Amino acid sequence: MIYVHIPFCRSFCTYCDFYSEIASDEDFERYADAVCREIAGRKEEITDEVNTLYIGGGTPSVPPLSVLKKIVSSISKGPYQEFTIEVNPEDIIEKGPGYVEGLRDLGANRISMGVQSFDDRILRWMNRRHNAERAEEAFHMLREGGFDNISIDLIFGFSMLTEKLWEETIEKALSLSPEHISCYQLSIEEGSHLASLFSKGLFKEAPQEYCSFQYNLLCKRLREAGYHHYEISNFSLPGKEALHNSAYWRRVPYVGFGPGAHSFDGRVRRWNSESIFGYTFEEEVLSAEDIRVEKLMLGLRTDRGLTEDFLHENCSPESLDNLVSGGMLVSCGEGRLRIGEDYFFVADNVIRELI
Repeated sequence: MIYVHIPFCRSFCTYCDFYSEIASDEDFERYADAVCREIAGRKEEITDEVNTLYIGGGTPSVPPLSVLKKIVSSISKGPYQEFTIEVNPEDIIEKGPGYVEGLRDLGANRISMGVQSFDDRILRWMNRRHNAERAEEAFHMLREGGFDNISIDLIFGFSMLTEKLWEETIEKALSLSPEHISCYQLSIEEGSHLASLFSKGLFKEAPQEYCSFQYNLLCKRLREAGYHHYEISNFSLPGKEALHNSAYWRRVPYVGFGPGAHSFDGRVRRWNSESIFGYTFEEEVLSAEDIRVEKLMLGLRTDRGLTEDFLHENCSPESLDNLVSGGMLVSCGEGRLRIGEDYFFVADNVIRELI
């Protein structure tokens, strides 16, 4: 598994705290050179088992295609079983069919597009660059360009998103028939513009009961439409689950390149500093307790859950009995237990009790 971070955006979303910068064309080239140097110095970490490449950000569709090509070529791997690139709808429209063809020529076979909403008022509030019409147009352009594995992101869990708007958003998403839908509850992240609004009393969080209602409605409609709810925030048509992200939840080792990127070998977690040029890295060695907690937190996010043996060995019998008898933990076959879908929204509480 390889992850490459592209730390560039044209503008900053209201809710986002990911590391990104607004840069010039000269910065793009200097950044590419810095990442290529990092890749060359860490070649031994790219093993023969690597079968996925994920280019995320930031907004990877902001820099010119030549920048992505330089970085991908320097990795000297592929073809990949899954090669995902995150894109902004506005970039797809502005750059046109030739850009989409260029992504295909690069080797990408999966697109993750940040739609977030199909309501123009909400998109303006989020400071997104596209509108609803352009998001739909971009989706069709990707389809016509040959991409048969497209994921779209949506956001729920805020008061501006009324029940009617949320229902319309879900139906619009389903009308496009994307292979994958990722849906996240809006959260206040330190350092984001939203956090600043909240601290000034200009934004109020929606009640958890309302957020839970929106989440459960999403689960119901996507289940009815044939989507597999394989992780708390992720839904796919059968066989279109994200291979790269699924490996994270299984704690498969991965290597990350670029400023702000993380790497993991099963025991040591390493991360690069957030600076476009000349970035350094730090690392931590996970203790046995760290690993136990990670396995619980990550494994129970998925519909595969964890083995009963692992849970019995690492959790108190009383907690397990209470959660099973209460229907929060259910069997998913093959001697495994998972959090029931009805309790996915409060998964953190379930996991906290086990930890």
